[in-house]
Amino acid sequence: MAEADHRAPAAAFDALGLDYEKAFAASEPHHASLARLLEGLAPGSRVLDVGSGTGRPTAQTLAGAGHQVLGVDVSPVMVELASRQVPEARFLLADIRELPLEEGSFDGACAYFSLLQMTRAEQAGVVAKLARAVRPGGFVVLATVPLDVEDVEAVFMGQQVRVTSFAAEAFTALASGAGLTVLDERRTVFTPAHPDAVPEPHLFLHCRRDAG
Repeated sequence: MAEADHRAPAAAFDALGLDYEKAFAASEPHHASLARLLEGLAPGSRVLDVGSGTGRPTAQTLAGAGHQVLGVDVSPVMVELASRQVPEARFLLADIRELPLEEGSFDGACAYFSLLQMTRAEQAGVVAKLARAVRPGGFVVLATVPLDVEDVEAVFMGQQVRVTSFAAEAFTALASGAGLTVLDERRTVFTPAHPDAVPEPHLFLHCRRDAG
């Protein structure tokens, strides 16, 4: 991956910092998704949080429940914030597209809105990678903005970003094609608490890695 490909998403989220957390912290569907994940995890499970941001609410919720959490993010500012705010978890400055992951080494993995600045091929590759990284029967939680768009320029909370996504049905099919059984699918609309934010459609998938 070229260095420029890393810089653009990192720069946008470096600039947002804690404003991102403040904008999304009140998302009830996000918290409900985390609660469902917690229901399926055995005590002391290993969980991978892709695009861990400030560490809140995802890593904080999982670590607070006694799980071993590894957060991965491309933004140095986000990794520093998360490390300070959720010291009981471990955070790594890395690109999930390039990070080696041992097969079956996690009990669960989640990617909340962290795929949107990747190409469609990269998103499919990362979902398949997460499916392999969890043990058979383990859980993968995915959340995205379900729009049929590819490499479009957008303004997100005042930051210029390029966005690629899938329509809801296509994203669900992507998860199924990666060897995941979709156990639950929730669609909602959420308006981040930020003056430059607009209502966003959100899709949450709760999946299980197929056995065998």
